[in-house]
Parts: sequence; C-alpha cells; structure tokens
Amino acid sequence: MMLTAYKIETRPQLVEFVERKGKGHPDTVCDALSERLSVELSRHYLNETNMILHHNVDKAVLVGGQAKPEFGGGSVTEPIYILLVGRATGKYFNNGNEHIVPIGSIAIKAAKDELRRIFRFLDPDQHVIIDYRIKQGSVDLVGNFNASNAVPLSNDTSFGVGFYPLSDTERLVLNVETYLNSKKGKDEFPELGEDIKVMAFRNGNNVTLTVAAAMISKLIGSPSEYMEVKKRVTERIKEIASEEKRLNVNVIVNNADNVEKGIYYITVTGTSAENGDDGQVGRGNRANGLITPFRPMTLEATAGKNPRSHTGKIYSVLAREIAQKLVEENKRISSAQVYMLSQIGRPITDPLAVYVEATGEISQDALHSHAESVINEVLQRRAKELWKDILEGKVELF
Repeated sequence: MMLTAYKIETRPQLVEFVERKGKGHPDTVCDALSERLSVELSRHYLNETNMILHHNVDKAVLVGGQAKPEFGGGSVTEPIYILLVGRATGKYFNNGNEHIVPIGSIAIKAAKDELRRIFRFLDPDQHVIIDYRIKQGSVDLVGNFNASNAVPLSNDTSFGVGFYPLSDTERLVLNVETYLNSKKGKDEFPELGEDIKVMAFRNGNNVTLTVAAAMISKLIGSPSEYMEVKKRVTERIKEIASEEKRLNVNVIVNNADNVEKGIYYITVTGTSAENGDDGQVGRGNRANGLITPFRPMTLEATAGKNPRSHTGKIYSVLAREIAQKLVEENKRISSAQVYMLSQIGRPITDPLAVYVEATGEISQDALHSHAESVINEVLQRRAKELWKDILEGKVELF
C-alpha cells in the first residue's frame, strides 16, 4: 500500500449545495432493490454453500408509470416498470451434483418485499411490473473471485472516498429527510409520502432549504387541507433546522405548487415514480446518504455490488470509517478526507494507494504515522468482515 497523508489549510467554504434523495425517490428505490437482491443472493449462497458466490447486481432501472391522483382518492392507471440487471452465479456443483440457483424467484420476491418495506400505499402486486435480466458472470471475473482464500481479492480496479465530520448543512439535510420518513414523522404527518427530496443551498450562514414532499391524495380531502398539511410540515422542518444554531434557514416546501392553476404535489402511492419520474442505480445518494458536490465524491454505486470483494462498495464504506477514526482518535485533527484505490486481483486488505487529507494542529509526520496506524487497523479488522454487517443492514450505503 502506498500511503500519502497530507495536511492542508482550508478556507471557510462560503457556498454549499447539499442534497438527499429520500427512500421513496425513484433513484433511491433502484438502489434499495439492487442492494436487497444482493443481500438475498448472498444469504441463499451462504445457506447452500457456506460462502458468498460471485455476483454483482448493481444495475437497475425504473420506468415511471401513470396515475390520476385526486383529493380524497385517485388511481394508478399504468404500472411502474422495474428492470433488475446484473451478473450472478446461477449454478454450482456440490459433491459432484449440479445445483441451480433460483435467481428469478429470489429477485422478484426480494424486490416486492423491499417495496413493501419502503412504501405504505404502493402495492407491488398491482402498481409495479418487476422484470430481471441477470446472467452468469464472465469467466475471468468469476475465476478471480474464486481464487481468493482467507483474504478476498479485489473484484475491480476502483476507488472509494469518505470524509468526516459532516458540515452543519449536511447534517441538516440528513436530519430533515430522516425525520420526515421515520415512523415518528409518518405518525405526525400520515399524509406525507415516502418520496421526499431535500436540497440545501448555503451562502455564508444563510440556507435556502427546498423540500419536495409527495403527499398521499386519498388522505387529503381538499386543496385547503393540503395547504394546512404543507404549513404544518414546513413548521416542523423549521424546528429541526433551529437545532443548527449557526445557520439561518429559510424553508420552502413543494415550490412548484400553483394554487391558481390547481397544481399540487399529490400522489396515489407516495412516489413520483407513479406518474412519469424514472430512476436508476447510482444516480442518488453516496455511501454517507448525501450528494455533496463541494466534497470529494465517487461515481461508484455501492448498491448491489458483492459485499465480499467489490472494493467500489467496501472502500466507499471503509474510507468514511477511516476518516471518522482519524478525527475521533486524535484531538489535533479537526477534519479528514480519505481516498482509497484498489487494483483488481489484489487483496482487499492491501489497496494500491491511499491518500489522506486532514486539517488541524498536527505535524506532517504525526499525521502520516497516525493515518498509517488507523488505516492498517481498519483494513485488517473490518475489510474481511464488513460483509456481515452489510447483510444485517448495519451499514449505510445510500
């Protein structure tokens, strides 16, 4: 591993854009379905063979349907179409006998179960068509995957990035969407759907927070009721924002509403996917749950990638954990950014290169020594075992 640890002096960031696509957003739905499929395939492989076999099901597309929402009711007139795509081991041999993996039934069941987990008013049997095109992996990639012994070999040449801590604006965006889509948030606002997108623009200490929140049409009887719910949601968001003492936050909910033209953000199912909005894996939140163009980012989609050896997934998580440990275990470091690069066929515990940037009152030599210790500890302790936490849903991926 080549490690470069570099202390930097940063100017205050005068402007920020921060976005989070909630769990019902079409892009996030695609992430969730791909990841759920990977988890269920991994569990099946483990049950049958005591190991996770080769797979990468990190491609999915959602084609929006058609719906006619109306106050007090509404209907879906054309279902959403979802296509799951990837590579997976479809058969294996055990004691000389060939075993077929029921990939299709696993994929369909996983998708329907996940949609039921995400949505309260979307019925995957009525409102969605689920399709799949999952083929066997290439000979070279499968061979590389199977060649690993105690330490898995990197399934790809890719990189992951992470940073710590979150800024005030990033924390605000995360907290707003998380609350509105939590059980407590839905108990307070049952009229809110799951498709909630939060976008923050900070200029100095002033933040414009634009929230797009789908409403459930059958739970709102009239435009006046809609406006009352919208007002209450806005006030709750302001209360959440008030916890960030250094920010002056202006909250705008469903800015495209036009009372004069009778335009309101109401949906039958709680997602814009019901009526023309499409989705795709990897277009949404990064591994820390946010989209942060003023921070280091990677285009790697974590969802659906093999949790055992795909470093596009593993390093995206470990880079964030390393950055957090660098800061929390050394009071002289105030922030850290970590970049990790793998090389296909190389052990996942031995990245090709790691680059660390940090701010704080620490010398260059001390930073390098601390970073080397933390990176080695995390790689040896976490890299080989991270898949267990991923399968148990303990790791944030999007």
